[in-house]
Amino acid sequence: MPTFAYTARDLTGKQITGTVDATGEREAAALLAERSLFPVQVSDASPAASRSLFGKRKKVKGQTMAIFYAQMASLLRAGVPMIRSLNVLSEQSSDAVLKEVILEIRGRVEEGEPIGDSMARYPDIFSDMACNMVRAGTEGGFLEDALDRVGAFTELQEDLKGRTISAMAYPIFLFSVGTVVLSALLVFFVPKFDMLFDRLRRNDQMPTATEWLLTFSNFLQSYGWILLAAILGGLVFAKVKLETDAGKAFADRAKLKIPVLGNILMNLAVARFCRVLGTLLGNGVPILKSLEISGTAAGNRLLQDSVADASENIKGGDSLASPLRASGHFPASVVEMISVGEESNSLDTVLPDIADSLEKTTFRRLDLFVRLLEPIMLLVMAILVLGVVMALLVPVLKSSTTL
Repeated sequence: MPTFAYTARDLTGKQITGTVDATGEREAAALLAERSLFPVQVSDASPAASRSLFGKRKKVKGQTMAIFYAQMASLLRAGVPMIRSLNVLSEQSSDAVLKEVILEIRGRVEEGEPIGDSMARYPDIFSDMACNMVRAGTEGGFLEDALDRVGAFTELQEDLKGRTISAMAYPIFLFSVGTVVLSALLVFFVPKFDMLFDRLRRNDQMPTATEWLLTFSNFLQSYGWILLAAILGGLVFAKVKLETDAGKAFADRAKLKIPVLGNILMNLAVARFCRVLGTLLGNGVPILKSLEISGTAAGNRLLQDSVADASENIKGGDSLASPLRASGHFPASVVEMISVGEESNSLDTVLPDIADSLEKTTFRRLDLFVRLLEPIMLLVMAILVLGVVMALLVPVLKSSTTL
């Protein structure tokens, strides 16, 4: 049960502070009144188990949220009242954060707040899309279907995320291991040859490549920790900068300029936009609000700006396809299908089909890219290691021939 911190005054006017367990702020105030305390301030004081080191509420896994939506839809469809359904879900949840949030939502729903508005109070747990679909379902009398669609969408997004991560896991592993091996060679192995080549250096017979290698190796051995600290500092600085609007816009532009991968990332963003937009329109959310949410959900600022321009055109009575085509970020086939969907008034069914087709095509390209990337990375690492070995081997052979 959620915990609330309070500041209150007793009958003598003395100020008292403490905590109380309640399902909502109204119940907390009622409990204080029963103790002859007059609340001055009541605020959420959730248990530390559900908070990160920085005091923010921890995230809930997407798969856990998909199960929550599906179970809630099943309970409501079976005729279980909303409050009781939330009680059951909170008891069944194995996630401490979600359990706490469900109880807080239950308290607010008991106080008369719509469940969609209660969910919107927790943007780190419930997405804008989920909240707006629940609102539309509540107003239109199809809440169970809306929850089912949100659950299915969330599960699909988690599946796509998992496939992307698993596809990139091995190349990242190869790069990490190769970097560690090469760094170990340069820091611990190469410097041992410095004294062996001293005679060649005095006779001015040292190969240039070997001299450069030894200089770089000695630098890493002496100042490697400074370089490492600088890299870590740069990563922290970049992370802070990338959290700003200008930094996010720069990162989105930079990602799209990566050969081959840039096109794959843009297509995935377009597919995400189409799926979210189609899901929202299919659940009765107005098109302008749907465009705002789906543009943000696309995960790319350039795409979001294009969608914002399209929203302005729609306000002026124009079609959706025209500004999307003009932006240059949407494939021609996608724009044509959107245009046909607009003409036939079937955007809500056409857009998910576009997303399915685009995701299948894009993941085939991603699989091919990863398959090509793996041998390329192995080849690059082999060439680098071979270069180090040859730079050391040539002066050794030269020394043996001059003896």
